[in-house]
Amino acid sequence: MDTILIIEDSKDVNLMLAEALIDAGYAVKSVFTGIDGIVEIKNNMYDLILLDIMLPYKSGDEILKEMRQFSQTPVIIISAKNMIGTKIDFFKLGADDYITKPFDLGEVVARIESNLRRSHNQTLEAKVFRYKDLVLNDNEKRVSVNGSSMELTAKEYMILEMLLKNHGKVFTKSSLYESIWKDEYFEDDNTVKTHISNLRNKLKKANSNEKYIETVWGLGYRVYKD
Repeated sequence: MDTILIIEDSKDVNLMLAEALIDAGYAVKSVFTGIDGIVEIKNNMYDLILLDIMLPYKSGDEILKEMRQFSQTPVIIISAKNMIGTKIDFFKLGADDYITKPFDLGEVVARIESNLRRSHNQTLEAKVFRYKDLVLNDNEKRVSVNGSSMELTAKEYMILEMLLKNHGKVFTKSSLYESIWKDEYFEDDNTVKTHISNLRNKLKKANSNEKYIETVWGLGYRVYKD
């Protein structure tokens, strides 16, 4: 089931969109401020984002500009602004689509389906992920460093896959645990830390001259930013 994040400060509009999308078979998360929106994008994985422009504390263009530094999740702008210049500006920032208020719910759902279909097709095509001399082949479930294959556990592979597919994005221990182990995370659980440590040791053994996984103190983990 695809998960959609709605960032819209109007409670009525937000809940109306959420209801329509739930009826269409999507999982939905609603937030009502720009700050809450960027926090969700950084800490959780979504298949598509519906983004308003005029938001409290952090505007839609600021959110889009910031998230495009670490995420290529499809973004559909929903706004009352209908000027061509505004639309062009958002497409340049990395928006995938633009819907003007007032809108038809059927059209919104259709646009979402179209963008998700395109995104999924691109994901299927891009099954090889590279970082420095590290290559992850998702079709073959194989990882190599400097041309030599690595033996990873399933969980180690999944952690590395998440980090590589979201280059630059910081994942908290809780988000990694809940995404990979599919269970609730408890603060005193060292499972993720242990797996990260084992993964780092294997990467260091494969190439001691490179560093691949960075600890962002107080936040979580990511692959080193270039």
